[in-house]
Amino acid sequence: MNSVNQVDMLKENKGSLIDGSITSPLGFLAGGLFCGIKRKRLDLAWLYSEVPATAAAVYTTNLFQAPPLKVTQDSIQSGGKIQGVIVNSGNANACTGEEGLKNALLMRRKFAEHIGVREHLIAVSSTGIIGEQLPIEKIEKGILNMTDFYQQNDATDFETAILTTDTFVKHACTELEIDGKTVTIGGAAKGSGMIHPNMATMLAFITTDANIQQDALNQSLKKVTDETFNMITVDGDTSTNDTVLILANGKAGNKELTPAHPKWHAFEQCVKLVCQSLAKQIARDGEGATKLIEVQVKSAESDQDAKKVAKSIVGSNLVKAAIYGEDPNWGRIIAAIGYSGIELDPTKINVSLGPYKLLENGLPYPFSEKEATNYLQQNETIQIFVDLSAASGNAVAWGCDLTYDYVKINASYRT
Repeated sequence: MNSVNQVDMLKENKGSLIDGSITSPLGFLAGGLFCGIKRKRLDLAWLYSEVPATAAAVYTTNLFQAPPLKVTQDSIQSGGKIQGVIVNSGNANACTGEEGLKNALLMRRKFAEHIGVREHLIAVSSTGIIGEQLPIEKIEKGILNMTDFYQQNDATDFETAILTTDTFVKHACTELEIDGKTVTIGGAAKGSGMIHPNMATMLAFITTDANIQQDALNQSLKKVTDETFNMITVDGDTSTNDTVLILANGKAGNKELTPAHPKWHAFEQCVKLVCQSLAKQIARDGEGATKLIEVQVKSAESDQDAKKVAKSIVGSNLVKAAIYGEDPNWGRIIAAIGYSGIELDPTKINVSLGPYKLLENGLPYPFSEKEATNYLQQNETIQIFVDLSAASGNAVAWGCDLTYDYVKINASYRT
């Protein structure tokens, strides 16, 4: 589980993943360094655009929103532009009251002063332990050590510095042609535990050199997030700091993108491609996980119904434990379908585990348990297919198996 296959879905003339990172789009620099929050690991990251970038963000649905989210919201609402992002790991600065808010504001101000831009052009993110005050002096010193962005430019350092319990860095990149210009979209993310649909303990940063209208960017991000990051789960917990931030600096030189542009759909699909890859990497890196679980639901009454069923299955602890135990126990799958909260006809449901049909029209289908077990044993990505035979609604969700190591990791998280 410490490597990720970057070949993904959604090719179809809508772009494909390429080697690259958040610094692949024109005009973006990034890096990371050690400032002393964590033990001998990079823990302070920065992202910089050479010009102010059109910005949009989506945040956690948890009512305990951490101070960094409020500061970032304030920055984006002040003008819709962001030029720099400062991120620390090891401390979430969550449930920290007025002092926590002051520290988040100080992070914004110190980074803005250091790079010579207005405060409201800075976004702030934090991730790590909840309920402890931020060691702000260490972060201030770390910011001063960011001496030469061009010399320190290293996307891998950024990807590393934002991690907590992750076991590998997560990035994705794609490009497409718009108005005769090459437009690039890159992304980086962190997330391993406290992952659940409707955001999770995850941070995702997307960059693009596209020229795009802010309202269009905002609506597109919400739509894409709902189809990607909101379709993953690891453990059913929704955290306090979750943010997906997208920056578009216009350096590619294309005509302004809006939904009326002939390449709008292609651009949105490429953003989705990057976000879907990052979401799957997060699910694959679930704490203690050994397998990625992908649930595809089709022929539901609506896409929303399909999403509910897919999330119900991929979030079931019994399904997750069965996958870890390499047990093709389809009873756990239909139980999760049954309590998903949608109306359905049990006599029309078909279920398959990879290439093996388990259920047909709501009844057991003869299959080789040995072959199905071998499928579970020999594959890192496990696919479950559900056909509800109702209408045309479809959805895909991702998660991971539930292992002994998940308990070990979270039992000793603060030690």
